[in-house]
Parts: sequence; structure tokens; C-alpha cells
Amino acid sequence: MKLRPAEQIHRDLLERWREVMNLVGPGPVKPHFVDAIGAVDGLNATGRWADLGSGAGFPGISLAIRHPEAEVLLVESRQKRAVFLRTVLQAAGLQNATVFHGRVESVEPGFDGVISRAFRPPEDYLQDADRLLVPGGHAVLLSGNTPPNFEGWAVVDSQSYAVPDGTRTRTILGRG
Repeated sequence: MKLRPAEQIHRDLLERWREVMNLVGPGPVKPHFVDAIGAVDGLNATGRWADLGSGAGFPGISLAIRHPEAEVLLVESRQKRAVFLRTVLQAAGLQNATVFHGRVESVEPGFDGVISRAFRPPEDYLQDADRLLVPGGHAVLLSGNTPPNFEGWAVVDSQSYAVPDGTRTRTILGRG
């Protein structure tokens, strides 16, 4: 996996800040990047997107880097993590991403897409997505396997991608 220059800046900062900020658990950081890149590659993200519960920036920073035509809002309720995210965006020169420090309930609707990694249980995440998305918008659900059907949502696309510990599934959902 070849990181783009802005992703390398993200990785370098994560390595320096990880323990002080409790950004990711123990072990190498590479699997987090592999997962985030797999989640956003080929997504065709344009317009306004939100990464809910951005944490250490996965997958929202990779979304902003790999889809420069998208405007990405990194939503993070914890102050220390929001500071980290702002530092990464500034150091990497990412002009198409901003940080919202606050709870997802305070985010104003109007997004073409939402994405999240391990933010809330799928049912709760999709309730947030339903409130935030514009008509025709998409919710990207990342899971370890094929997710069950959710009433009122239709699968637009579903693809598996390799991660160091197996595979993940990226399912793009639209209101059915």
C-alpha cells in the first residue's frame, strides 16, 4: 500500500500523538490506513460528505485526500481528537476538509454522503444518516461482513476489500 503524501503526514502525526491522545489502540497503525483507503477507493464521492465520529481521522481524511472534489466534514465530539484532526488538515494542506467539534446531533443536514467507521451500531448510524442526507444522498456502511437489510434503505453497491485481518465490506445505501 502506497500512501499519498498527505496520508504520510497523517501517519507521521498519528505515530507522534497516538499514545498521548489515545487515538488508536496498541499495534501498528498501517491497518487503519489500509482499512480507510479500502473504504473510500472507488467511492466516487462528490459534493458534501460527513465522517461521523472521525476519531483519528479514519476514514474521513483518506476520503478528503482521495476525493479532492468532495467537501468533507470531520465530526468529532472529543476536544483532543478535534485538535489532532485540525493539526493533520493544516499540516497536510487539505483545503477540502474541516473539523466540526461537537455531537452529531448538532450537525446541520445537507450532505450528499455520510461515512463512518465504528461510530455507532448500524441502526443508530443510519438514523443519523437519514437526518443528515439530502434526497438522493448515500450512507456508506463499513462492516466485517455483509450487513443485514435495513428497512427503508436500498443497497446501491456493495464491495469487499482486503484488510490485514481479513476482509471488510463497504455497502452504499440509499433511501429505498
